[in-house]
Amino acid sequence: MTIELHTWSTPNGRKASIMLEEVGLPYEVFPVNIGTGEQFEPKFLELSPNNRIPAIRDTDNGLTLFESGAILMYLAQKSGKLWPADGEAHWRTIEWLMWQMGGFGPMLGQAHHFLKYNVGKAPYAEERYGTEAKRLWGVLDKRLGEVEYVAGEYTIADIAIFPWAARFEWQRIDLNEYLNAKRWYLALAARPAVQRGYIVPDEKNQIPMP
Repeated sequence: MTIELHTWSTPNGRKASIMLEEVGLPYEVFPVNIGTGEQFEPKFLELSPNNRIPAIRDTDNGLTLFESGAILMYLAQKSGKLWPADGEAHWRTIEWLMWQMGGFGPMLGQAHHFLKYNVGKAPYAEERYGTEAKRLWGVLDKRLGEVEYVAGEYTIADIAIFPWAARFEWQRIDLNEYLNAKRWYLALAARPAVQRGYIVPDEKNQIPMP
């Protein structure tokens, strides 16, 4: 009985591997090299029709899932961990998970595209997504000035946000300007399960430290 994890070394991929390490479910890694186009191969498209990693297959029941947020929710429900079952904490977890899926991930992904990989090609886009990155980090920093973790307690919402936060240098973000977020970031980076999950499937990719 195991989870088959089809993944690569990206923020979305790391969400799933960190979660699996945190909850202690057995899993087997199947690397999908997105640099060579393996995400377009028919076998992977059977799992993830949107040709994006990560994707999982639960060998307990044959269920397959794509989309990192859905995978986090499934693993939390399966393990009974890191997602409060009811009350305000349940909905705060969903709220901040959706914030990551709808903003902190997609907008920072655009920042990576223009601020790291295509510098000088589109000044307007660099300004737009650089400004949005700072705004989103400000939202996160304000929240973490009120609570220890984004939903109050440590949940799948933190796991969703952390791998994107870990690319702060790509976003031209100085964590010393967001001290509440920096405190949270260092706390997560110190967790053994986060450290183990972050390097799946490539151990060369250690957690960046401010």
